[in-house]
Amino acid sequence: MDLIISVLGLLTLSLEGIRCQGVYAPPTVRIVHSGHACNVEEERHTERVYTIREGETLELTCLVTGHPRPQIRWTKTAGSVSDRFQDSSVFNETLHISKIQRHQGGRYYCKAENGLGSPAIKSIRVDVYYLDDPLVTVHQSVGEAKEQFYYERTVFLRCVANSNPPVRYSWHRGRDVLSQGSDKGVEIYEPFFTQGETKILKLKNLRPQDYANYSCIASVRNVCGISDRNIVFKLTNKTASPSIKLLVEDPIVVNPGQTVSLVCITTGGEPNPTLSWVSSSDSLPEKSVVKGGTLTLPAITSDEAGVYSCVASNNVGNPAKKSTTIVVRALKKGRFWITPDPYHNDDNIQIGREVKISCQVEATPPEELIFGWLKNGRAMRSSERMVITQTDPDISPGTTNLDIIDLKFTDFGTYTCVAALKGGGIPEISIDVNISSTTVPPNLTVPRGKSPLVVREGDTVELECLVSGKPKPIILWSRADKEAPMPDGSLQAESYDGVLRIVNVSREMTGSYRCQTSQFNGFNVKPREAVVELIVQYPPSVEPVLLEMRQGLGRPVVMNCRVLRAHPSRVLRYEWRLGNRLLHAGHFDQSDETEYTVKSLNREGWGEYTCDVNNEAGAGRCTFLVTGKEYLIVCPKWHPIPYRVHYFYGSWSKVVYYVMNRVPFGMWLSRLLMTVRTIQEGPDPSYRKQIC
Repeated sequence: MDLIISVLGLLTLSLEGIRCQGVYAPPTVRIVHSGHACNVEEERHTERVYTIREGETLELTCLVTGHPRPQIRWTKTAGSVSDRFQDSSVFNETLHISKIQRHQGGRYYCKAENGLGSPAIKSIRVDVYYLDDPLVTVHQSVGEAKEQFYYERTVFLRCVANSNPPVRYSWHRGRDVLSQGSDKGVEIYEPFFTQGETKILKLKNLRPQDYANYSCIASVRNVCGISDRNIVFKLTNKTASPSIKLLVEDPIVVNPGQTVSLVCITTGGEPNPTLSWVSSSDSLPEKSVVKGGTLTLPAITSDEAGVYSCVASNNVGNPAKKSTTIVVRALKKGRFWITPDPYHNDDNIQIGREVKISCQVEATPPEELIFGWLKNGRAMRSSERMVITQTDPDISPGTTNLDIIDLKFTDFGTYTCVAALKGGGIPEISIDVNISSTTVPPNLTVPRGKSPLVVREGDTVELECLVSGKPKPIILWSRADKEAPMPDGSLQAESYDGVLRIVNVSREMTGSYRCQTSQFNGFNVKPREAVVELIVQYPPSVEPVLLEMRQGLGRPVVMNCRVLRAHPSRVLRYEWRLGNRLLHAGHFDQSDETEYTVKSLNREGWGEYTCDVNNEAGAGRCTFLVTGKEYLIVCPKWHPIPYRVHYFYGSWSKVVYYVMNRVPFGMWLSRLLMTVRTIQEGPDPSYRKQIC
């Protein structure tokens, strides 16, 4: 009778809904595994190890308890977020890696925290097993006479295979197993005597029977179902390392746009060597074509110049390598500078003094570079007062100078430096330099109101320095406050009008920028310089950006919005709103966070709360979605009890609806008794399995 009363009481409670009061508890965590494990060593005195074969699926699940429900985070090796698995896996209970690779082995950590006590952390070491095909290389030596009587011709066969766990090797000659001591003409070096997991077979003073097929078998003892791998090498009296020949000149000098073909042939080697091409830039040009030993580079450009090497390998001895250099003719970066009389420390040009005009270009190949000088369009020759020289290429390559001794009024005019290549096919470069009484050294200033510059992140900004002088020099921009690159990634940026334009300026670009005159295309005098200050404002970055909070009626809700960074940060204002209704506003003082509390939640209190944090550059927003929405868990059709489960921030509530259609009373009653209990885990797939 008491049992029936109890059951009826439970039934009444069930139909009205049961609220299970939550108890705050710090997190606990444990890791369970699934997927394709070969072996899992559970914790004893050493670490826990999960062994898996390369290419299989790794699946680790982090089971946590605690209230409020802990946040989960997967990390790898020393606690930093791993870049070896997708970000979507990092914050899930289950870490899933399809087709795991060897580099993804290591220690994985599951960290759970809910703000109570210390975070709970568990780890497991993942060991990825693999075995690559072995490789046999052959080295042959012909010994010289030792003490006038000892001669030896020896061959070494070296076998190596990458593996985990360590590999074991065995050798066969034909069908016969070779072992240490089985043949006095054979020695086997175990891995202990050679660095790394290798095994060397030494054939001493070759005999006729030594010319045979040799098999190296690599084995990891079938762990994880990894079968043995083997390779066969045929040793004959003709076995020899490769030799090759390049049928091209070195270097090859061509004009841009030409098609270049490099031909490489083998001149020896047994087995027959394979040929490949490599370049000094690590990869061949995309449009290159390799056919056999011929490499073709159609419509070659200056960027494709460099060293190209033909490599031949047959695993006997060392690979053979022959190289040639492709030089693509080019002329670029023509520039000049004017040096006033160096003996009088002049910064300007004066009659009766010396003036030097220097002209420089970048030429490829440099030995083909030739210069010419014109005055007012007429060719010049070197004389006692007009001295034309080409400087030492090791000190200042590609440079020519025109020294005007005892400058006269009749020397004023336009001087032209002309650069060309002897081989032709490349347009010449000409540079005009005007020497007159109006030729003056440069001056550099920052316009009024242009420093400091205050802009907002994402804007386009122009840093400006006014430059005067004739000729007007190039301006070099660089960071003045720290060793940092310019926005384009270079250490210096050139400007011909004194303006540095930055598109989509970022907060990292805040700082001091130096503008200074370059010696090029101007006077070769002490650089003039100025500094422009750039201040980049950006709106506050806040957290959390979006947080869903579930809470029951009559319970408190505490929302916290924290400022991570902002500029300017001295005046930060916040506004809390529920929908469009202003709840609270104020200014930040010393703290970097603001908190809003709903003491007792009512139905009108459910909704979207926002906290806008403002500065001069804009606003950052924290959003909190406070809801009492239930989770509907649909059980399989055969199950008589569908669930509708509520989860709030502080507790769980459970409303259970029972269906008795075609279910015997005894079965229905037993399931009722089993399901009226405290719910401790969330509505995730594992929880669904638990209640259904």
